[in-house]
Amino acid sequence: MEKQVTIQNKTGLHARPASEFVKTAAKFQAEIMLKKDDKEINAKSIIGVMALAAAKGTVLTLKAEGPDAAEAIEALSQLIDSKFGEE
Repeated sequence: MEKQVTIQNKTGLHARPASEFVKTAAKFQAEIMLKKDDKEINAKSIIGVMALAAAKGTVLTLKAEGPDAAEAIEALSQLIDSKFGEE
């Protein structure tokens, strides 16, 4: 299962939002990947998420496989859509 999301908060996926993203991803059993251009990282890895350097307007692809993949995609895309509560 996959879904495209766009980073909307001003500061992008920096330390605090990245940490929140990883914490949310870790709640799920599904294997969750985050893809930017040709880079694909484990969404449960803070180093990986920070390394994507996703600025505002960046389009990412969320991919999940496993028993709760749909719920994981939904929760993570809602988190991104809410601009991580920053604005």
